[in-house]
Amino acid sequence: MDYTNDYNAYFVPTFSRAGSPIVKGKGSYLYDAAGTKYLDFGTGIAVNALGHAHPALVKACIEQVKKVIHTSNLYITPPHIELARLLVEHSFGTRVFLCNSGTEAVEGALKFARKYTSQKSPEKYHILSFFNGFHGRTYGAMTATAQEKFHKGFGPLPQGFHYAVFNDIKGTKEVLDQNDYAAIIVEPLQGEGGIHSATTEFLKFLRDYASEHDIVLIFDEIQCGMGRTGTLWNYEQYGIIPDVMTLAKPLGGGLPLGAVVCCERVSSAMSPGSHGSTFGGNPVACAMGCEVLSIVADAAFLQQITESGTLLVEKLKELAMRYLLIKEVRGAGLLVGVELTCEPKDVIAACRGNGLIVIGAGSNTIRFMPPLNVSAKEITAAVKLFEKSIQSIHIGG
Repeated sequence: MDYTNDYNAYFVPTFSRAGSPIVKGKGSYLYDAAGTKYLDFGTGIAVNALGHAHPALVKACIEQVKKVIHTSNLYITPPHIELARLLVEHSFGTRVFLCNSGTEAVEGALKFARKYTSQKSPEKYHILSFFNGFHGRTYGAMTATAQEKFHKGFGPLPQGFHYAVFNDIKGTKEVLDQNDYAAIIVEPLQGEGGIHSATTEFLKFLRDYASEHDIVLIFDEIQCGMGRTGTLWNYEQYGIIPDVMTLAKPLGGGLPLGAVVCCERVSSAMSPGSHGSTFGGNPVACAMGCEVLSIVADAAFLQQITESGTLLVEKLKELAMRYLLIKEVRGAGLLVGVELTCEPKDVIAACRGNGLIVIGAGSNTIRFMPPLNVSAKEITAAVKLFEKSIQSIHIGG
C-alpha cells in the first residue's frame, strides 16, 4: 500500500510526510507498519515526555475513559481540578486556564495581558516578542512569532506587535521605550528557533522593566517546561518569575492539553465569558496530565534528567571533536541542539534511515529531545546512530 500517495491525495498540503506509518510505540522506541524500529529522540516534538505507552499514563487514560470523556466547561470534573491544583502547587501561579495546545495557551496569555492593561489605558496594548522565537500558528501567536517565513502570505497581521533581538538588552529597551506595552513574551530557551538560552541578565532586565511599567511578562515554556531542561520549569534556573507562563506539549501525556498559569494580578482582570475553550480541560487529557506532572515533579526524577542531559551533551561534543560538520552543541537538560555547518535535512533523513528520529530547528540545527526517562544505554545508542548517519552522507572530518 502506498501510504504517501494516499496522504497526498486526501490532506491539505501543510506537511511533507512520507514513509511507512507509525503504528506502535513502547518506551523510547517507535515502530512503523513495515516493522522498522526507531529510537525516538524527537518524542512527538517534545510531547511524549515519558516515552510511549507508559503504564501509569495508559492506566489513567483507560480509567478516565470508562468514567467520562467530555463534559465541556459548563461543568466541573475531578481531573481538571486536580491538574490545576498541581500546577499551582508546583509553580509561581495562583490561577490556571486550561486549553488544547500551545498556540491556544499563547493566545489566551496575550488576551489576558491586554484585558489587564486595558483597565490602565486603551493605548497600553502593544506586545513585544523576540526574533527566532516561536509561539504558534494562529494569528496572535503567529504574529508574536518573529520569523518572516511564518508570516508570508497571511497578511495583514494583527496590529501592535513588535520585535527585538533575543539577549540584546540595549536594543530591547529602545523598542520598549517607543510604545505603551501590555505584554512581553519570551521563551527562556528558544526551541524551534535553534536551541538558544536566554541570559540571566537579559531575563532580569525584562522582569525589572515589566515591573516598573506594569507590563505582563509571559514566559513561553511550552517546549522547555515540564522537566525538559532539568528543573520542573525553566524559569527556576534563572530565579526570575514571570507573571504568566504558557504550557502544552508534554502536559497531556500525548493528548492535546495546554495551560496558562497566571499570577493573581493578571487573572483578576478576567470574568465569566471573557475567554473559553470547548475542549479545554478535557477530563481524559487532564487525568493523564496529573500523572505526568506527579512523576516529573519528583526531585530524583529531575536529577536524572540533568544527569542524562550531561551524558548526551558530552557524547555529542565528543563527535564534534571528530567531525567538522558539527559546529556547536548546546542546550539544557534533555533539550539539546547540534548546530551543523550545513542545512540538516539530509542528516535528519539519514538518521531516520538508520533508525533514529531527530528533529530540525532553526536553519541549521538538529534537536535531540528524548523521553525524560531515557536510559544511558539508549543515549549511547542514539549518538552511535547519529555518527553513523553523518558518515553515511560522506560529510565530516
